[in-house]
Amino acid sequence: MEQFIIQGGIPLSGVVQPSGNKNAALPMLAACLLTEEPVQLNNMPDIKDVDSMRLLLESMGASIQDIGNNSIIVHAKNIHSTDFDPDVCRQIRASILLAGPALARCGELTLYPPGGDVIGRRRVDTHFLAFRALGAKAEYNQSKREFLFQAKKLFGKEIILDEASVTATENTIMAAVTAEGVTIIRNAASEPHIQELCLFLNKLGARISNIGSNTLNIQGVSKLGGGEFTIGSDYLEVVSFIGAAVVTKGAIRIQNASPHYLDMVRIVFNRLGVSWEVEGEDILVPEEQRLSIEPDLGNAIPEITVMPWPAFPTDLMSIAIVVATQSNGNVLFHDWMYPSRMFFIDKLVSMGAQIVLCDPHRCIVNGPTILAGEILESPDIRAGMSLILAALAAKGTSIIRNISQIDRGYDSVDKKLRVLGARIERVNER
Repeated sequence: MEQFIIQGGIPLSGVVQPSGNKNAALPMLAACLLTEEPVQLNNMPDIKDVDSMRLLLESMGASIQDIGNNSIIVHAKNIHSTDFDPDVCRQIRASILLAGPALARCGELTLYPPGGDVIGRRRVDTHFLAFRALGAKAEYNQSKREFLFQAKKLFGKEIILDEASVTATENTIMAAVTAEGVTIIRNAASEPHIQELCLFLNKLGARISNIGSNTLNIQGVSKLGGGEFTIGSDYLEVVSFIGAAVVTKGAIRIQNASPHYLDMVRIVFNRLGVSWEVEGEDILVPEEQRLSIEPDLGNAIPEITVMPWPAFPTDLMSIAIVVATQSNGNVLFHDWMYPSRMFFIDKLVSMGAQIVLCDPHRCIVNGPTILAGEILESPDIRAGMSLILAALAAKGTSIIRNISQIDRGYDSVDKKLRVLGARIERVNER
């Protein structure tokens, strides 16, 4: 097991470039099953979740070739198996994304419940309802803990998702692109990674329109071809670096940051007293920050609530909480989506943060507070990254254990931070 040792209190400075979007890379890898032609994917992040997805694809018969510079070629010409390793499925949430393309390509598959972050129950019912609407059989064998999917043919249908689930939207899109007829998906999620998945599929020959909205129109095609696509920068990593610069009172440039995806994030962070400048595709985080929480009308305590895109995303809640510990004032954070998202707050409190955990979904942060180095445990990807930010801001030395969780979603984060001047070491636990 590896851990990070971080010496805090050092302002970051310099230039950093984020890796490709993990949440776009994983469905794109799964979507390669939809074509017998080779597909080249560029800017693929080198993370553990991608490694797990590659193992699952290779177990089905797909060949994957690394060609350098974070580019790969996936060729799923000969798919001979849908017998997945349950242990690999349980390593990542994204294993469920194999259901849509494998159902469309093979007509049947057995899949095991996905794993991933421990942030509370993450239902998959929406996937089942959508597949059934397209004409498939979808069942759960509780005694064997298996998902069973079967369809001789898929047919386009107007579908309203019972929740704007990201992975269910992605699975429905992938199942529908080669279904017969027209599919309309209403209440679709519209995150940047879903938009990129649609653009990628269109490059392979799919016919998806209304991209970026919550109503997608898909004209089914008989088959997809090959192609090449470059994955965009991970906006969650971009905001993590913004937060790291702010809490260390540093100044950095983030290259190829896709700032057009950050309009709502910018509004929310501005309420925490954080600002940045945009130069083309770059973001410049200045050293001077207001770091004062903006109250609501009547001097009321403001509330920051997560909502489906294009509102503030749940995956950035933990980063925003750490930033708030360094801002002057009080703010209420509310994440109604996941009942365990806040269960890293105790670690910040142990470092000196003044935070009241109201219930599993809400906390009140009073800042600014001086954080002290501490021995910490990373519970999930996003909370793990937020603990890195807290350790960078803290006085003294912090140790973060269980960093394999962070490695699932962040490509070489310690190397990138060292380039910015951070004192962070990756060492084996004794």
